[in-house]
Amino acid sequence: MQIFGVDIGGSGIKGAPVDLDRGDLAAERHKVLTPHPATPDAVVGGVREVVGHFGWTGAVGATFPGVITDGTARTAANVDKSWIGTDIQALVSDRLGGVPVTVLNDADAAGVAEMHFGAGLGRTGTVILLTFGTGIGSALFTGGRLVPNTELGHLELNGHDAEKRASSKAREDEDLSWEHWARRVQKYLAHVEMLFSPELFIIGGGVSRKAHKFLPLIEGVRAEIVPAQLQNNAGIVGAAMAAAGEA
Repeated sequence: MQIFGVDIGGSGIKGAPVDLDRGDLAAERHKVLTPHPATPDAVVGGVREVVGHFGWTGAVGATFPGVITDGTARTAANVDKSWIGTDIQALVSDRLGGVPVTVLNDADAAGVAEMHFGAGLGRTGTVILLTFGTGIGSALFTGGRLVPNTELGHLELNGHDAEKRASSKAREDEDLSWEHWARRVQKYLAHVEMLFSPELFIIGGGVSRKAHKFLPLIEGVRAEIVPAQLQNNAGIVGAAMAAAGEA
């Protein structure tokens, strides 16, 4: 079965049809840049462009970089604040011609995909997926069940939101070496580990493609640390799973 998944991020909007039997994209994904300011109308225009690229007319699953309850945005850390209080499911559905739309937090979507098809498959203890990108997203699982909307990227680290210090964007903006950035990530992981005692950290987001550059540099964390197997496609797959009622 194929369902369309679209992943709304602070820097890009990407999507593709997903083969839910394989847990992989059924076609090469299409991506557009996230508009700035990232207002609801502008971003949903990008979603419409991505979905329209494939001529898709069926159900759509979409991720959003913020807390989502009942399809409505409650926070908007890396997009325009006008998203707060917006019924995203209704807005996207309307702009796509009334097709069924399911929305969930972006990291939760990536986590669901990794637990079903990737690095978390078969793990029943406490597992935390962290996506390092424009910010830091998080998905917490215990006994294979998702605890939604954890937003652990906003934990305090050295007097700042952790994502302001340890996100992939922070590494790029400050032109940090992989070694310097890995030390920041290490401090962040140690803090999260102290609070939740996971058995496994899954590192996702675009930087997961370069895991070999920084994961071997991280020391002193007891939990196993592995890169996301679906890499930066995990959010798309998880969005499609949600639309199919499998998340």
